[in-house]
Amino acid sequence: MVLREAASLLGIGLAIGTVLAVFGALLARGLLFGLHPSDPKVVFMAITMLAVVAMVASYFPARWAASVNPMAALRDE
Repeated sequence: MVLREAASLLGIGLAIGTVLAVFGALLARGLLFGLHPSDPKVVFMAITMLAVVAMVASYFPARWAASVNPMAALRDE
């Protein structure tokens, strides 16, 4: 459940971020010589790295949440 929620937030963030990054690169094209606004290799590598880091960062809390005894957690709260 934790990983599913993290993946859905990651998908939304990556979609919005990719659109904004390409738009920002289009605006900066006039300022920087040789800038390609939508280089597919760079965009794909950035998306992949962000996705891997986000899923690894959410894996450890998900593993911890799965290992907690539900009765002990309810008793503590």
